[in-house]
Amino acid sequence: MEEGMLDVANASHYFEGVEKLLEIWFEERPEQNGDLRNITRPEWEELLRHVRCEIISFKKNDFIDAFLLSESSMFVSKRRWILKTCGTTTPLRCLEQLLDLAKQQGYTVITDIFYSRKNFTRPEVQQSPHKGFYEEVTYLDSIFPEGRSYCLGSINLECWYLYTFSRPVVVKALPDLLLAAEQEDHLNTDPDQTIEILMQNLDKDVMLAFNKSRFATGPEATQHSGIDQILPDMVIDDFLFDPCGYSMNGINEQGEYMTIHITPEEKFSYVSFESNVALNNYTRLINQVIRTFKPGKFIVTIFANKSSLAYDTMKELEIEYSTLSNWKRTDMQCCSFPTYNLLFAQYSRSVENWA
Repeated sequence: MEEGMLDVANASHYFEGVEKLLEIWFEERPEQNGDLRNITRPEWEELLRHVRCEIISFKKNDFIDAFLLSESSMFVSKRRWILKTCGTTTPLRCLEQLLDLAKQQGYTVITDIFYSRKNFTRPEVQQSPHKGFYEEVTYLDSIFPEGRSYCLGSINLECWYLYTFSRPVVVKALPDLLLAAEQEDHLNTDPDQTIEILMQNLDKDVMLAFNKSRFATGPEATQHSGIDQILPDMVIDDFLFDPCGYSMNGINEQGEYMTIHITPEEKFSYVSFESNVALNNYTRLINQVIRTFKPGKFIVTIFANKSSLAYDTMKELEIEYSTLSNWKRTDMQCCSFPTYNLLFAQYSRSVENWA
């Protein structure tokens, strides 16, 4: 994550921890026997060159392939692809190549597309087409002309952007690649949920663990910080960057994942946590993540489709978590899409007490 950056002693040193998250689901048809995991490593490496990052580690099981990248993570399942990258990466530039690779596996129909990110701290350092959300939307619309874009939160303070689609569209760049019709037999019926916790103003003592001057390896930082106890059933692949910075992927036997990325420098500290673990209530998980990293403020987003355990629990989370004494909820929005519900909530610390 931090590799190749300027010396931390340099006053101009800056790293954008905010990630760009791109997720695509493809429709599986009875006559088609494709698998995105059949795409070869050289093909992934070539795709990631467009993103401006590299593969540094890899783990897999029967359900999911997890790639740890020089700038965050990539997860590949049979018909789902997730790319999460930070810094000045350009994930949208690999879209057409990804769709072409999927087509070679027999996937010619997309069921869901999500592109999301928090607002950048320094958008001026980004590379096209990521210099602003309007530019990103314009780029995505050139491929998915009937996609939909949203902004949650306060656009002049802290916000979170989302691009998705709400009805079938024909892809201009690849005319024979169609988004699935909104018919019952085309809907994504697999249970699916994603929780993301985006944290800023982290406790400086906690962040010391993610510096090479404190620990030499990723596993040492993982164990010392308690990351290995957040979801204990995860098999962890972790990496500590030089001179600082940390990334990890975890996967379990059910094919669920978690991923954490840490930019520890005090002036722009940032930590992201993401998982698709299936829970009927996320309050305990949020509490554990927050107590592990001790941020000054954080954003929670939860997606859940109608088959998910989490689909009907967002109201409970809203009520329960707003009662915690250490936190003040500064914003909360709920959205309903054709097959998903979305909760966005923003919190700031109101009491300096972590006991």
